[in-house]
Amino acid sequence: MIDTDSKLAALLPTLASAEWLAVDTEADSLHAYPEKVCLIQISTPAGDELIDPLAQMDLSPLFVVFQSHELILHAADYDLRLLRKHHNFVPPAIFDTMLAARLLGERQFGLSALVEKFLGIKLDKGSQKADWAQRPLTERMEIYARNDTRHLKAIADKLRAELELKGRLSWHQESCAQLIAECAKPPIVDDDAVWRIKGSYGLDRRALAVLRALWHWREKEAIGICRPPFFVLNHERMVQMAAAAAAEQPVDPLVPPRMNPRRRDGLSAAIRAGLALPAPELPVIIRQRFNRPSEAEFRRFRELEKVRDRHALELGLDPTLIASRSTLGDLARDWDTHAASLMNWQRELLK
Repeated sequence: MIDTDSKLAALLPTLASAEWLAVDTEADSLHAYPEKVCLIQISTPAGDELIDPLAQMDLSPLFVVFQSHELILHAADYDLRLLRKHHNFVPPAIFDTMLAARLLGERQFGLSALVEKFLGIKLDKGSQKADWAQRPLTERMEIYARNDTRHLKAIADKLRAELELKGRLSWHQESCAQLIAECAKPPIVDDDAVWRIKGSYGLDRRALAVLRALWHWREKEAIGICRPPFFVLNHERMVQMAAAAAAEQPVDPLVPPRMNPRRRDGLSAAIRAGLALPAPELPVIIRQRFNRPSEAEFRRFRELEKVRDRHALELGLDPTLIASRSTLGDLARDWDTHAASLMNWQRELLK
């Protein structure tokens, strides 16, 4: 485990001169709140390394090295968002093996499935939900972590060759570039939407006020104990409590029996705050508006769908890779406006 500045400094020349770098990350999102990057795995022709971001190290030299390479990752979306959020790192180029597999028509595109199909190796999935913030890592966790990058180059080589053979390498390059751009954008948080959890759309305004107060209370509790919010109170129970409180029905039967007195008091205070809110300050009920397509738009949608599905069948692709139904609806309403959001290869297939 690389967990000191001196160890990292000794590794950097190897990374800098490597012909390729395969990278993965592990976070503790199932065990902590907010999550943090707990491990960075790196494979090179020289071997596999584990970097400990939780150690008191300056990782900036590592990301400088990363900037000079195309990184090989699998299902890069979450890794890219983590590295952007916690280390302000955005890679210049990536090769995402999951994207490559999907663009080749693979229906089983998880890492384990690809390793088994292309390399004949069966991976142990046992540490998928482990707490990666624990130290030291168990032997099983270390093996699992190293396997996440150890085989990526071999798989990438096979997938790249197939993409070239089928004339889809440029599709993959464009898809990877778009993924990098999307993950580099800072997240936009809508303060009036973030607390509107599943089930909330059936609540009246008073119940919504209670739910909002409960949500903010739960956030503070979760951050205070560094545990995911569902450890404090799950979504369904919050919605039920909000509905009951607004209807002047008992809430106590809905409170988890093992909730400690301090937390019970905080929960009760949140409910009272929601109930006491003046009517003008109650959250508004948001109604989803559905614009019924015109007959011409509906015909255009069907035409686009037929074109998409025909190409998907010919190419052996999941049709949604070319365009989702939502995207088809947008294109049917206004092609000139929404076609710009498509990648070049998607646009060409839908013409």
